[in-house]
Amino acid sequence: MLFYYIRLALLSYRRNPVLSSLMVLAVAIGIGAYMVIFTLNYFMGGDPIPHKSDQLYHVQLDYGDPSFPDFEAPPQLTYIDAMALLELTNEHARTASSKFSGVVEPQNREIRPFGVNGRGNFSEFFTMFDIPFQYGSGWDRSADENRQQVIVLSQELNQQLFGGSNSVGETVLLHGFNFTVVGVLEQWAPVPKFYDVNNGPFDPIEEAYIPWHLIVSLRMNRAGNTNCWKAPEGDGFQAFLNAECAWIQFWVELQDQNSYEDYLNLINNYAAEQKSFGRLRVPVDKRLFDVNEWLVEQEVLPDETRILSALAAMLLAVCLLNTVGLLLAKFLGKAPEIGVRQALGAHKGSLFIQHVIEAGFIGAMGGVLGLGVAALGLEGIKILMGDLIVSDWMHLNLTVVLVTIALAIVSTIIAGLYPIWRACNINPAIHLKLQ
Repeated sequence: MLFYYIRLALLSYRRNPVLSSLMVLAVAIGIGAYMVIFTLNYFMGGDPIPHKSDQLYHVQLDYGDPSFPDFEAPPQLTYIDAMALLELTNEHARTASSKFSGVVEPQNREIRPFGVNGRGNFSEFFTMFDIPFQYGSGWDRSADENRQQVIVLSQELNQQLFGGSNSVGETVLLHGFNFTVVGVLEQWAPVPKFYDVNNGPFDPIEEAYIPWHLIVSLRMNRAGNTNCWKAPEGDGFQAFLNAECAWIQFWVELQDQNSYEDYLNLINNYAAEQKSFGRLRVPVDKRLFDVNEWLVEQEVLPDETRILSALAAMLLAVCLLNTVGLLLAKFLGKAPEIGVRQALGAHKGSLFIQHVIEAGFIGAMGGVLGLGVAALGLEGIKILMGDLIVSDWMHLNLTVVLVTIALAIVSTIIAGLYPIWRACNINPAIHLKLQ
């Protein structure tokens, strides 16, 4: 019976191609515009590591100067506090990390030296964030402690330097120093880049990873945000390290509630001690944020997307209202046919189901066309954004496609309920007299 009703819907479309095409177009524009915003919110506001986002915690301390009333505590840590937290306990996996930039001098003299963005981090960084490897692995804790000059490459940098082959054991000349390759990442691009949202939540991942201590000992060029609320006392790099300048992200993995409470007590005690020294003077409401809490705290999903969502929903509503009018005109135009069928014994329920399926058929066609509208909209946003953000993640995946089709069908059926109800309650006697 379903296929019979679909066949009737197709025949009805052919009888009124202009009216039916207008309905499909109205649904497509409304759904397409809404799905552009839905896609942005879906990727930008999604959980980037759902299987353990409630076990990874970002640490924030009570930084600031009370003489600046609007000063907000920076999201990163100072060098002094990062070193102190690293020594606080070894019971939980933890890592400090920060960006750097450097110049790579390829062994192949036909390739000119080029700049790369890198990250200094501890060995737990790779296991905490479940980073996949194509070749080799990350380094171990002894490499951190001994400041071994080892390096992990992104898949793209490995392709650029070694043609994509297994480069484990090879040497990379970075910032004038030789590093031994211990691993090459598999394709990995979390959106948002949750482990460092303050330096660009939609930036690409770094191309090279080295033990964090080397950033200091080799004087690598730091990159990313630095928030200072007090000028360094003295000159030189060591004075900067001792200054009240936050530039290091710090994450810890806490696998259960007991671990959370134990670690929270540790950093609360540390903060209280530093307060007694006069360092931490602006209290924060919270010191440990899991991944999703941190994304909300840092407002990774901008307010503008909520406004755009409301505008897109209003446009969808207007398109569906137009669809209601068009459906009303189409179904009432079938009044003589419906009257004859009722006179021949057709049940109102079967007529209702038939027209619901016809409305759903129009919605499905509008949904398919809406996918094209949404794809064009996303491409337009990519062009408008240019190089401001990385936009590779803006695409229609299977989930978005299914949501688009389902939303188009359901919304069109809902919009068609009143026209269908009117059409199924026609007095057949009036139309039989006209036959």
